[in-house]
Amino acid sequence: MNPIKSVSLHRIAAAALLVGAIGATLSACAPLVVGGAAVGALVVVDRRSSGAQLDDQGIELRASNRLKDELGDAHARVSVSSYNRRVLLTGEASSEAVKTKITQIVSGVENVRAVINELGVTSSPSFKERATDTLITGRLKASLVDAKDLSASAFKVVTERGTVYLMGRVTQREADRATDLARNTPGVSRVVRVFEIITEAELANMQSQPAPAR
Repeated sequence: MNPIKSVSLHRIAAAALLVGAIGATLSACAPLVVGGAAVGALVVVDRRSSGAQLDDQGIELRASNRLKDELGDAHARVSVSSYNRRVLLTGEASSEAVKTKITQIVSGVENVRAVINELGVTSSPSFKERATDTLITGRLKASLVDAKDLSASAFKVVTERGTVYLMGRVTQREADRATDLARNTPGVSRVVRVFEIITEAELANMQSQPAPAR
């Protein structure tokens, strides 16, 4: 048997996620960051509606642009991550007043239904800290891909200064399992759950629906 064929597809996907995440962060210099690491050509099943996915992309772009226009680069470094129209803000603000202003700006973006502001009032992380955060994200995404009892595409992972933020529409069982994986990922100091909890019945109904035509 060709040894190449014996390589796990899960491991291939995990490696792609890890490399992609590291490359994205190490090449990025802009203070405003849109969303999490891209999956690229990897085809995944998303539990959001197609409308919600489009809204999330638009929210991330509009919020980042609006923050840049109104605040510039000197007052904050903000990463905007939207999942099912709920927006997570991570990074740093120069003051509590700026942090509050950022919440107000993002709350006014079209289609935003909730804002979770996790900005710290502190200095920006070093290159080494950013690289470590990216490595943590890649490791956790690989663990989610490997987990047989989870759907990795149901989760969005954001890491800031060793704190992992977990987003997604998941059941309580899935939330607890992913949290356990995050807590056991090397380098993680804290886990913050920003989940939208659904029932097992709702999950079963989603899985029974036919895939949308492409």
